[in-house]
Amino acid sequence: MRVEYDAMANMAYIYLVDSIAPGEAVRQVPAEDDTAILDYDSHGRLLGIELFSARRRLHPELLASAERIDREPRPPSP
Repeated sequence: MRVEYDAMANMAYIYLVDSIAPGEAVRQVPAEDDTAILDYDSHGRLLGIELFSARRRLHPELLASAERIDREPRPPSP
């Protein structure tokens, strides 16, 4: 399992597999309470979860260890 976190958008993506290839997630299902979107493959297997309001729903330790995707890219070293 791997977690990506965008603090600016307050969203997280929880990967339940190592990676998701383009087009592999063929069905997106909103959670009943609209707090998340579940991504499924063509065999009905859950690949990942896009989670809204991540700071409120995930443990701070998990967010602290998540891969941050909201940071500006660093310029290449000379």
